[in-house]
Amino acid sequence: MAKDKVLVTGGAGFLGSHLCDRFIKEGYHVIAMDNLITGSLDNIEHLMANPDFEYYHCDVSKFVHVPGDLKYILHFASPASPIDYLKMPIQTLKVGSLGTHNLLGLAKAKGARMLIASTSEVYGDPLEHPQKETYWGNVNPVGPRGVYDEAKRFQEAMTMAYHTFHGVETRIVRIFNTYGPRMRLDDGRVLPAFIGQALQGKDLTIFGDGSQTRSFCYVDDLVEGIYRLLLSDYAQPVNIGNPDEITIGEFAEEIIRLTGTDQKVVYKPLPQDDPKQRRPDIRVAREVLGWEPKYARSEGLKPTYEYFKKKILTTEQAK
Repeated sequence: MAKDKVLVTGGAGFLGSHLCDRFIKEGYHVIAMDNLITGSLDNIEHLMANPDFEYYHCDVSKFVHVPGDLKYILHFASPASPIDYLKMPIQTLKVGSLGTHNLLGLAKAKGARMLIASTSEVYGDPLEHPQKETYWGNVNPVGPRGVYDEAKRFQEAMTMAYHTFHGVETRIVRIFNTYGPRMRLDDGRVLPAFIGQALQGKDLTIFGDGSQTRSFCYVDDLVEGIYRLLLSDYAQPVNIGNPDEITIGEFAEEIIRLTGTDQKVVYKPLPQDDPKQRRPDIRVAREVLGWEPKYARSEGLKPTYEYFKKKILTTEQAK
């Protein structure tokens, strides 16, 4: 009997590759799509020999075609860190708008259920704390982060339009800060930046005064929440993240202790529209999905640190 097929766009990225692993483990046939502008084949190399895995090099903002039946689509293609979307603003807007439109059209044609990766960035620099799904956000549409924030907000609107007007089965996950193996060291986000700096003997750079907060969710917890949401009957947006909030200043000290290094912390100006607080209200995920994070930050940081340590060592040996 043929296995149900799942399409994961952005499948060679950090989150996309972990989702490919999960769906292979659950017994699906997985098709990963990626144009590799931020993804890496290294993340899915271990799956290439698997007969239940396929990889298509594809830019979903141009055209998407998958032959045969398709059960689920998970749209995770997008630059996802400030350093990427500030460098690629047009591609970011296109994958959130044209890419989402193409994939919703595919979902409609195939009768597939589609889950989109939205983000806590739809809340902007929030005036509500913690952030509930009912909060509409505080976003600057013409600021430097607007290309990502508005791409994701439009993506949600387009998805709900296909759901209500065309009857397409859709799911929307709003992802908060996530970390784990396969993150890129140079993606500009605070966790890989701190660990990379510590391992390379550099001072840790804090933007702003370090009082801004983030809430970090380990990737295995996030994937579990996404999997449950996809299989649920709930079509409204759902926050998935870890509500354990920490200041960036405290987090820098935590990384210095973890790595056993003796770096100083240096301060630089806070970028425009950088959110000062970020913490998910996960009541909906608890009530609807029976989900909450299991990994404490101290648990999740260990394998993440080991991954980066090995990555840096491999890179240095290759020089």
